[in-house]
Amino acid sequence: MLFSSIPFLYYFLPVVLLIYFAVPFKMKNLVLLLSSLFFYGWGEPKYIVTMVIAITAGYLFGRLIEVFRGKGLSKVFLVLSIVSGICMLGYFKYTDFFIGNINTVTGLSLPLLKIALPIGISFYLFQILSYTVDVYLGTVPAQKSIINFGAYVASFPQLIAGPIVRYADIATQLEHRTHSFAKCAYGIRRFMIGLSKKILLANALGELCDIFRISDDKSILFYWLYAVSFTLHIYFDFSGYSDMAIGLGKIFGFDFMENFNYPYISKSVTEFWRRWHISLGSWFRDYVYIPLGGNRVSKSRWLLNILVVWMLTGFWHGASWNFILWGLLYAAFLIIEKLWLAKYLDKSLVIRHIYVMLIVILGFVLFNATDLAEALHYIGAMFGLGNIPLRSWEFLYYIKSYGFILLLAVIGCTPLPKLTVEKLTGVAFKKAAKIIDILEIAFMVCLLLLVTAYLVDGSFNPFLYFRF
Repeated sequence: MLFSSIPFLYYFLPVVLLIYFAVPFKMKNLVLLLSSLFFYGWGEPKYIVTMVIAITAGYLFGRLIEVFRGKGLSKVFLVLSIVSGICMLGYFKYTDFFIGNINTVTGLSLPLLKIALPIGISFYLFQILSYTVDVYLGTVPAQKSIINFGAYVASFPQLIAGPIVRYADIATQLEHRTHSFAKCAYGIRRFMIGLSKKILLANALGELCDIFRISDDKSILFYWLYAVSFTLHIYFDFSGYSDMAIGLGKIFGFDFMENFNYPYISKSVTEFWRRWHISLGSWFRDYVYIPLGGNRVSKSRWLLNILVVWMLTGFWHGASWNFILWGLLYAAFLIIEKLWLAKYLDKSLVIRHIYVMLIVILGFVLFNATDLAEALHYIGAMFGLGNIPLRSWEFLYYIKSYGFILLLAVIGCTPLPKLTVEKLTGVAFKKAAKIIDILEIAFMVCLLLLVTAYLVDGSFNPFLYFRF
C-alpha cells in the first residue's frame, strides 16, 4: 500500500487513526503493530512471515544479550543476531547477484533463483541490527514487550522506505509519548507537504525520465535533461516519502529524525552526504565506520575504512555493480576532498557548487542505469560521444512541456520557499494570526483535493526507493 494512494488516504489511515485514538495508551502500540502488519501485507502478504521472523529473532536476541551481559554468551548472541540479519538480507537481495557473477567468472550456467525482494527489508533489518548492537553496548535496555518491539520495527509510517529509526531514539516514546493537537497539526502539514512533493513534482519528473528512455529522438541536451530530471525526481520522491513518514510519526506521537536537509545546496561532496539520506549515513558511520577505527588509525587504514563503508553503502542500495561503483565514486571524491581538494573549494562558491552538482548528477545517472554498459553510454552521450546531435525535436518539445515543473523543482529543492513562507507568515502572524491559520488550513485542503484529483486520474505513481 502506498502513502500516495486513495486506499491509504481515505480508508486505511482514517480507520487506523480512529481506532488508535479511541483505545487507551497501553493498547496503542498493539494497534500500531497490527495495522502495520496489515499495511505491509496489503501488497505482499507472504512476506509478513519474513517480517514476523525478523521481529521475533531480534526480540529474542536482544533479551538473551542482556541476560548474559558481561559473559561470553552475550557476544555469541550478538554475532548470531548480526549473522542472521545479514544472511536474511543476503538471501533475498543478493543471491542472484552472486550466482550471476559466479557464472560470469567460471563459465558455469547456474540457474538464477529469481527471489522477489520484500519491500523495506533493507530498512527494517538495519533497525533490528542497530537495536541488538546497542543492547550489547549497554546504550539501551532490551525491550521486554514483544508488542512494543514489533511496533518499533514494523511501524508503518517509516516501514518501507525509512528514515532508518534507531531504537535508542524512540525507546522512551514507545513507553511514554505525548499526543496533542499541535503535534497532530504539524504532522498533517508535514505529511501534506511530502505528499504534494511526491505527486505534483516527483511523479511528473519520473514521467519525463520514462519518456526519455523510450524516445528514439535522443540528443546531447535530451540526455542532460534526463539526468537533471532524474536527480530532481529521486530527491522529491525520497524526501517526499520521508516528510510523510515524519508527519505520520508526529500524528502517532513519535519524533523521527530528519532524513534530508536541502542536499542540493551543498558546497562539497562531504557536505552533500551530511544532508542526503541522513539516517543511512549516520547508521554506517556509527555501526561500520567507527567500529573499523574511523579516522583514529593510520592514514592507509583510514582510507580503507572509507572505501569499505562506501562500497557497502552502494551495495546496500542494490545488487548490481553500478551501485557498488556509485558508492566507490563517492568514496573517491570524499577522500580527494579530505586530502587536498577542500581548501581549493573554499575559494569560489560558484565553482564548488557546480562541481558538487556535476558529481551528483553523473552519480545518479550511474545509480539509475540498468547496468554498467548503459551507464557508460549515457554519460558518454552527455559529453557528445557517439555522433549524437546537440538537440532534437523531442528535447525542445519536452523542455517546453515540463519547463514549469522543472523550475518549481529547482526552486523547491532549496530553502527559499520555506524561508519565504516563514518570513511572510512571521510578519503577518503578529497582525492576523487567526486569518493565517485559516488560510493554512484552506491551502492544505486545496493541496489534498489537487493530489486526490491526480490519484483518481491514475497518473504515474511508483515509489523509487521501494526497490531498495
